[in-house]
Amino acid sequence: MIYVAWDDEKEFIHGESALEYGSRSLKETWVLLFGWDEDSDLGGKQDESATKFGLEDGEDGIIPKSFPVCDDRHSELIPCLDRNLIYQMRLKLDLTLMEHYERHCPPAERRFNCLIPPPSGYKIPIKWPKSRDEVWKANIPHTHLAHEKSDQNWMVVKGEKIIFPGGGLIFTTELTSTLLHLQIEEIPAYLGVLGTKRLPYPSRSFELAHCSRCRIDWLQRDGILLLELDRVLRPGGYFAYSSPEAYAQDEEDLRIWREMSALVERMCWKIAAKKNQTVIWVKPLTNDCYMEREAGTQPPICRSDEDPDAVWGVPMEPCITPYSDHDHKTKGSELAPWPRRLTEPPPRLADFGYSNEMFEKDTELWQRRVGNYWNLLSPKIASDTLRNVMDMKANLGAFGAALKEKDVWVMNVVAEDGPNTLKLIYDRGLIGTVHSWCEAFSTYPRTYDLLHAWTVFSDIEKKGCSAEDLLLEMDRILRPTGFIIIRDKPPVIEFVKKYLQALHWEVVATAESSSDSDTEGDDFVFVIQKKLWLTSESLRDSE
Repeated sequence: MIYVAWDDEKEFIHGESALEYGSRSLKETWVLLFGWDEDSDLGGKQDESATKFGLEDGEDGIIPKSFPVCDDRHSELIPCLDRNLIYQMRLKLDLTLMEHYERHCPPAERRFNCLIPPPSGYKIPIKWPKSRDEVWKANIPHTHLAHEKSDQNWMVVKGEKIIFPGGGLIFTTELTSTLLHLQIEEIPAYLGVLGTKRLPYPSRSFELAHCSRCRIDWLQRDGILLLELDRVLRPGGYFAYSSPEAYAQDEEDLRIWREMSALVERMCWKIAAKKNQTVIWVKPLTNDCYMEREAGTQPPICRSDEDPDAVWGVPMEPCITPYSDHDHKTKGSELAPWPRRLTEPPPRLADFGYSNEMFEKDTELWQRRVGNYWNLLSPKIASDTLRNVMDMKANLGAFGAALKEKDVWVMNVVAEDGPNTLKLIYDRGLIGTVHSWCEAFSTYPRTYDLLHAWTVFSDIEKKGCSAEDLLLEMDRILRPTGFIIIRDKPPVIEFVKKYLQALHWEVVATAESSSDSDTEGDDFVFVIQKKLWLTSESLRDSE
């Protein structure tokens, strides 16, 4: 077992499992702890038992083991975007198509099954909004950009901090005598690449796409990357493109600009504004331009049986996604202005057979639930405690909508095998992605302050996936001192309780869902907080 002792601010892991294994190789860790060598199945046996909720202690090995700590080198591990895994598995990928940057998840026998350690000297992150302008250098040990881009003054290393003089991750573009400031304010990151697969967003999700100092080859494969961008833009949506080709300094730039201009013209985009190195194109509001093109014009219109909202592992197609008859007739998406669209039934609600009344009841239900969550959390949080929040099973997005008055971002996750309600979430003015919780999420470790898991464990049990893997993944993406709210059946809550010490989590509150005055009175609400723990190397640095 792992023995722990902590003071008011830090939990220092004592004993071999943390202090020694933090600097050992992964193989050494597993051999010393469990007697397994590199040819053993590190995940299969756990997978089989971990999905059986409600078992008594001792049945089928359900008693949890202590989780070893991953090697310090893995403090920033993203399992499904791990280049080392690709090399080890000898995957035959087309590097010219960026396949090596796409998701490739480890099979059960190659999963790490260990706790991701914080980087050496890790500190509790600076709170928002100060974090927009400065972060702890130890938490983001990548200062090379400060030297490489020193002439652009993007980031400056100053003592123990990294300072962003422009206010965090920012770009500025001079356009029609107006300085356009668009700012990313600690948005929870989702990492991906325009390679061979569709982006994990439904059609008509974004009003604006932007590519700054853009070096993407948009002409490759018959313009397939630009056509994917077209798929996710709403009617009348914009693409802001900042690149040398936009002002054509030499013959090669001129050639690219001519070919790209011809491509977007065939796609029915028009220039909304152009100045210096920046051009902004606008997408048409209707299908009229598509229907007026000459026969055989490339790129073609997508087939009528092509689902523009299918995104999980779906290959991109070099074709134009037309609007539905409804959007064509209405010349747009008919979305209510913000913030009214957050609670007003979205136009695409009818695609799922949901009535306005069902939508409104769901919105009211989650307003009550979120109010109760905050009551349970209130002894532990202040107004600036939470910033990055994830709803692991977002459904219609009502959990995120209920947080409108909180100063938070919400990442809404929709299951890859259920109703693709993500387009309703985007219609509400929220952000999100499609995902399977049988796999790791495409984000950095320690990204979220709060995870909300509504029947997520029950769902993966039905799929036969490992609940232990899910616990480790939740721990990976949760910041130290962050919170988890699990809303699920009693056997799930009892299962999670057995792993609290191994994960260095502690109980904040437990409540019956009947307090929400809904129909799911047999569910329980279980609130957990992750403690800050440090490896031996981190301890030495902090001393």
